[in-house]
Amino acid sequence: MDKTNEIKEFTKKAEMLKAIAHPVRLCIVKNLLEVDSCNVSTMQNCLDMPQSTVSQHLAKLKSAGIIEGERHGVEIIYKVVNEEVKRVIEAIK
Repeated sequence: MDKTNEIKEFTKKAEMLKAIAHPVRLCIVKNLLEVDSCNVSTMQNCLDMPQSTVSQHLAKLKSAGIIEGERHGVEIIYKVVNEEVKRVIEAIK
């Protein structure tokens, strides 16, 4: 791998790490991996935070490609889809 591609790859990895570096987002990802999938209301109750705060963290994780949401009626069920993040979380448990 040449240096340019290596820097691009490290940049992508650094962005992924930045997205999960916040304690709340790290907790969300860890909990999603433990239960496989969850909606925002359940996360809100578990984290004891306003739904708007949880939703903002979910939006950051989603834009980083770490989680995806699937609509089921009026609720969205979130799950971790990034395999690299799964390995990182497993390593730091």
